[in-house]
Amino acid sequence: MHHLMRELAPISGAGWKQVDDEARERLSTHLAARRLVDVVGPHGWDHSATDLGRVRGLGAPPGVKDGEVLVRQRKVLPLVEFRVPFTVSRAELDDAERGADDLDFDDLDRAAHQAALLENRAVFHGWDEAGMTGIAGSSPYPAAALGQAPAEYPGVVAKAVDALRQNGIGGPFGLAVGPACYTRIVESTEHGGLLVFDHLRRVLGGGKVVRAPGLDGAVVLSLGGGDFRLDLGQDLAVGYSHHDGETVSLYLEESFSFRVAEPDAATVLTD
Repeated sequence: MHHLMRELAPISGAGWKQVDDEARERLSTHLAARRLVDVVGPHGWDHSATDLGRVRGLGAPPGVKDGEVLVRQRKVLPLVEFRVPFTVSRAELDDAERGADDLDFDDLDRAAHQAALLENRAVFHGWDEAGMTGIAGSSPYPAAALGQAPAEYPGVVAKAVDALRQNGIGGPFGLAVGPACYTRIVESTEHGGLLVFDHLRRVLGGGKVVRAPGLDGAVVLSLGGGDFRLDLGQDLAVGYSHHDGETVSLYLEESFSFRVAEPDAATVLTD
């Protein structure tokens, strides 16, 4: 953790505990993709690439005739690292030392949302420049329309689950939805008084309905394991940048890769 330079910050042990606790609480609200895919690691800051278990053929080096040797190179997916800066008030940190537990960490909340949004987008929609294909982009099924009427959602999701089962994909299943759609679900009941949320969980075989910031539409996916892999080097952590008389500049940092092992294990629903 030395690369985070925390020991150089003018923050006491009590202050760091407050910052770390706040970061953990706020990140857990937004990190939706991790609740639905396999999370491997964290392996540490020096972990640079994910082994893909494949090779590509190479020509022989100079001075060696092609055909006399068989040369292969291992394929890997390099991890991406990112930082999201934020600031905290030195006065608030002083209050943490005095025992205050109602500190103003609004900028940390913004940074946590931004960091989670980046990770969620990469998992669900991919990141071409980083070599990552998302769950939605890899699904081979035609996208079905979820629509705007929550009472109809269980029927649409049931058809999506059936499509996965017909292709040999087992459950339980998860449903990831954007924030606006999630709100409609939790506020709605069907005829007879059954909550739409509870009906969806039954359709999913006891799986999860997850609010996913950064997701366009919705995704139904298997929770059986082995289909989607989020590989962590450095898990999200708070590091120190610099400070002045009034504020301390910190950042959230993470390194990760994501890959889809089984594209058939998910299907997309549009709004």
